Amino acid sequence: MELDPLLLSRLQFAFVVSFHAIFPVFTIGLASYIALLHGLFYRTENPVWDRLALFWTKVFAVVFGMGVVSGIVMSFQFGTNWSNFSYASANFLGPMLSYEVVTAFFLEAAFLGVLLFGRGKVPQGVHLFAACMVAFGTFISSFWILSANSWMQTPAGVELIDGSFRVLSWSEAIFNPSFGWRFAHMVMASFLTGAFVVAGVSAWYLLIRRDVEANRRALSMCLWLLLVLTPTQAVVGDFHGLNTLEHQPTKVAAMEGNWETRGNVPLLLFAIPDQEAQTNRFEIGIPSLASVILKHDPAGVVPGISEVPPEEQPPVWIVFWAFRVMVGLGFVMIGVALAGLWLRRGGRLYEHRGFLQTLRLMSVTPFIAVLAGWIVTEVGRAPWLVYGMLSHAEGLTPSLTGGMALFTLVGYVAVYAVVFWAGVYYLTRVVRQGMLPEDERDSVEGEVHRPKRPLSAAHTPFEHDASPTWRR
Repeated sequence: MELDPLLLSRLQFAFVVSFHAIFPVFTIGLASYIALLHGLFYRTENPVWDRLALFWTKVFAVVFGMGVVSGIVMSFQFGTNWSNFSYASANFLGPMLSYEVVTAFFLEAAFLGVLLFGRGKVPQGVHLFAACMVAFGTFISSFWILSANSWMQTPAGVELIDGSFRVLSWSEAIFNPSFGWRFAHMVMASFLTGAFVVAGVSAWYLLIRRDVEANRRALSMCLWLLLVLTPTQAVVGDFHGLNTLEHQPTKVAAMEGNWETRGNVPLLLFAIPDQEAQTNRFEIGIPSLASVILKHDPAGVVPGISEVPPEEQPPVWIVFWAFRVMVGLGFVMIGVALAGLWLRRGGRLYEHRGFLQTLRLMSVTPFIAVLAGWIVTEVGRAPWLVYGMLSHAEGLTPSLTGGMALFTLVGYVAVYAVVFWAGVYYLTRVVRQGMLPEDERDSVEGEVHRPKRPLSAAHTPFEHDASPTWRR
């Protein structure tokens, strides 16, 4: 069997991007949560907020490190597998990636050191400022990366001359037609991911009756946030979908499984798309609802997939089902948020074991939803790298063979497996240690504290000091 370098390169990039994406989507939301905790401690001097901030900063450090390691090597593929694309897009994507490093990565790197190691060594206000700058840096990073990706989805402000994109308007290219809604949708997803993970971990601590006061506060904050964010994300997603309908109608047609341009399009709950026959098998749908959602009119005409030739159509079944996974999990998240409100009103929020167990399971669902949404975005663009202007085949490295692509794919999988195992191992250790200071935990577990390095048994501000005197 002949190995297809194009297929293998696409699989490799999909794997690497998907692996990397789960880390920043968590750290963006978590960084803002940590900054909020530091702000609450600065204002109230309540040590509960300080202990929560310290615990989640440790989690953030591990996840941030995994994101950096997986993200740095990700860019290597542009040169090894997609050299034609790199040459063609260098005038725009080169500066965009450089802006991300100069404005975001440097900011995060500088203030992350203060956040991690400055506790008790710098004034509390400076420590709070460092937390805010780290959070701000995550937003700047997502701004540049999502602008670059949105440009590939809806290119603007450029023209293709002799195989190279020439920038005609930087403002139009950066703030391209799909960027605003994509940025809002992704930031909301990051906050949802952070909130569900914090809620899930807090629920587990409440189930085992550990550090109850702190975790009740953390859980309460997250559920109030989810009550607002989950329906808001649905609204933002709807506007993002309308924007996609305007600029990438074939992608929306694949999401809806709509083959022919027509009105009264049903919202399909289940179907098996048959791309060869250009039709669906075993359809189950709600009549005219897709037209209502997309056109706000039951008779609204929705473009069909067959409007473009088969060679320009995305793999419909992947886009169709990934979209339903994302939307379905979104509705589950809304239901969980409403259930939390109902239990809160009944005074059973922190004692209902079934709900707490549900929150534990829900901590994984935002990552699945984000990956499903990312699949819809990227696979739905196929066969284009830069939509309507440069195809995957045109962007591939000409000298790349199937064997070379397979070798690098296997290498990425092996290395990332080690990174993932190491990250999960350390995250598990951090979560199991919990928020109790070392001396309190040792007394609870009946162990004698034995230093493993010089002065490790000494009282250190980083681990214990929550004194108000630290404030100045």
